[in-house]
Amino acid sequence: MSGNGDTTLALLREVQSEGVKRLGAIMRHSARTFIKGIHDLENELTDEGREDSRAFGRGLPKSYLLRAYASPPRRCVETSELILTGHLEASGKATRTRPMEGLGVFYILDQMKLFRIMEASSDSGQFLAKWLADELDRDVVMRPRLAAEVLMEALAKKISERADESVLDVFVSHDLTLHLLKGCVLGERPEKTGPVEFLEGLVLYFQDGDLVVRSVSDQRVVLSYGRTSG
Repeated sequence: MSGNGDTTLALLREVQSEGVKRLGAIMRHSARTFIKGIHDLENELTDEGREDSRAFGRGLPKSYLLRAYASPPRRCVETSELILTGHLEASGKATRTRPMEGLGVFYILDQMKLFRIMEASSDSGQFLAKWLADELDRDVVMRPRLAAEVLMEALAKKISERADESVLDVFVSHDLTLHLLKGCVLGERPEKTGPVEFLEGLVLYFQDGDLVVRSVSDQRVVLSYGRTSG
């Protein structure tokens, strides 16, 4: 997987070809720095990450009006802003981009303790496997299925708005969030699927009143979420 969003764009185009008008995509931010000595959430996008974000926006289907949301850290907000810019540069239509706290790491209850656990793990996959199996202390991180349910309900509410229009909501978040949803919703475990690449995402839309969730690895689930009023 390249990490420049091509697989997510291909999935969005596939869903568009099936006649889906109203949809959302939750994805990891674009390529970032890994500077030691600063809080990890302060690491920003690289120049390559910025260009990949704009290119992603230029590649989005232009039949959709774009709305963009992002986890509050700068690298996520900038990714969403540049996706929107690229969409507009390629003659697309868009409203705005704004931070959304629910796309952040709300499920982490004690960051310092969690970082110690991650440092003690042999690799990130070991930590993720323990979290998704609900084997971490409750004062460190939320139960994974509870966190996934809370976030999925928030996303479902967003994409139930303007239900009869051709609107695409882009939700920019973190790799932990994507692992959470892939693991708890789609059953895709990191030890089998590997890391979440930059700009890798899941596509969501309603079909016959149920919420369909699809991944770039062609996994699909249907959830019985009643469509809420917009």
